[in-house]
Amino acid sequence: MPGIEPVLIVPYMWIGDFVRSHSVVKLLRAQMPGRPVDMLTSTLCAPLVDYMPGVRKCIVSDLPRGRLALRQQKALADRLRGEGYGQALVMLRTWKSALAPFLAGIPRRTGFAGEGRLLLLNDLRWGERSLERMIDRMGALALPKGAQLPADWPLPELVVPADEIAKWRSRQGLRDGGGAVVTLAPGAVGPGKAWPPGHYAELARLLTAQGINVWVIGGPRETAIAAQIAEAAGPLARNLTGDDLRNAILALRATTAAVTNDSGLMHIAAALGTPTIAIFGPTSPRLWAPLNPLAAMIEPPEEKSFADVRDRRTADITPAQVMDAVRRVLDGKLLDGKL
Repeated sequence: MPGIEPVLIVPYMWIGDFVRSHSVVKLLRAQMPGRPVDMLTSTLCAPLVDYMPGVRKCIVSDLPRGRLALRQQKALADRLRGEGYGQALVMLRTWKSALAPFLAGIPRRTGFAGEGRLLLLNDLRWGERSLERMIDRMGALALPKGAQLPADWPLPELVVPADEIAKWRSRQGLRDGGGAVVTLAPGAVGPGKAWPPGHYAELARLLTAQGINVWVIGGPRETAIAAQIAEAAGPLARNLTGDDLRNAILALRATTAAVTNDSGLMHIAAALGTPTIAIFGPTSPRLWAPLNPLAAMIEPPEEKSFADVRDRRTADITPAQVMDAVRRVLDGKLLDGKL
């Protein structure tokens, strides 16, 4: 719309946090419906933008994490300058995350104080560490200074056209109408967050024994594990891992239910509206669960005493527990709560 300068979101590039940032997109669009909202993204996260209502486009840039890469920063700044942004919301606290918006001359550069960024940001916010949840930290940057945070943020949303699902099924050789499908996402980032592969294999065997199709998804790091799970479960199981996140997005939209660790794919499944059974161990659902409702959150037994939540083991959750949750979801008894 003429006269309205677009805004650029510079989000975290972890998949789960990237999905969370769609709440900020919705908040910005509600404040000013005609204002275009763009997102900076990595190649990995870029497919998500195609399914985020309200995002005009993404700017793809794979800046290295371990070094400044000044030449790449300048090249990115040149691209941003050409877009005529009026504001950048820099969600990360790092110095280099604010560099390209500064070099691009974006008039209003909003972010939390940190790493000596007083020169790079001119709409500086304080108090990030007092906000426990990532969504509160991200969403606060889209509000006026000092504004009270809402009790409820807009829910992230991923919308996939039905014809795209049909084409994907055809490419994968997956029959439509072949009964219930449960998608397993065994990947996770961080120590202790992944349910053991052997547990996933046993769950897959339990599912296929009842005639339920199983798809195993993830990135290249999960390919070997997925192959073991699919082999253990027999002909009703498929290994659908690959290096394109779009494949996982489409699988999670096409499935009947999903079983995930506390991972980026958990956030994708929830934002798609897919009934999701999420397995938590050393992380707190209060802080890290999706804003979107989950069919069930399964945690280690409460009778075990833990000095710290980080000591909890996903291995203490049995395949039978997860199978029971999946069975209730497939029977139409959504749990919407903790097991």
